This record gives sequence, C-alpha cells and structure tokens, in this order.
Amino acid sequence: MSESDPQITLYRLQACPYCERVVRVLDELDLPYRSRFVEPMHADRNVVKRVSGKRSVPAIVDETTGVTMSESANIVEYLTRTYGDGGAA
Repeated sequence: MSESDPQITLYRLQACPYCERVVRVLDELDLPYRSRFVEPMHADRNVVKRVSGKRSVPAIVDETTGVTMSESANIVEYLTRTYGDGGAA
C-alpha cells in the first residue's frame, strides 16, 4: 500500500463533530485515508447509502479488511481495535 493510495475512505460532512472525531483518531493512528465530502442534505447522500446502506455520516470503507461501517463511536472503536496498540496490524 502506498501513501498515494489510502485503503480507508471516510465519507464526511464539513464541520461535522462526529466526522472530526473519526478524523482525529485516523490522524492519531497515523492512518492514511481519503476524504469524500458528501451532500449536506440527508436525502441526497446516495453515494453513502450505496457503500454503507445508510445515509448517515461519518462512514468508512476499509479496503484492507473489507469493513464498511457508519456511526462515529463504532468507527473509533473499530479503528482503535484494528490499528491501535495491541491491534492486529
């Protein structure tokens, strides 16, 4: 995996505190990721619905593990468990 091709894609909104929480954890774990900013209108977030089955953000797709999930608390727990101290990586 090269730095120019991150395996994690984060679907997020501008100025979303839940999204920023996930960004903070990604940065703390020094994980490269790609940000995809989505439509502010919940009903217009079809790209997120296609990947995660929901229109809520944040949502991540981790191509390394094949995991797709939404809800910031779940994402933070997953990232910490998978890539943090004592994780599999």
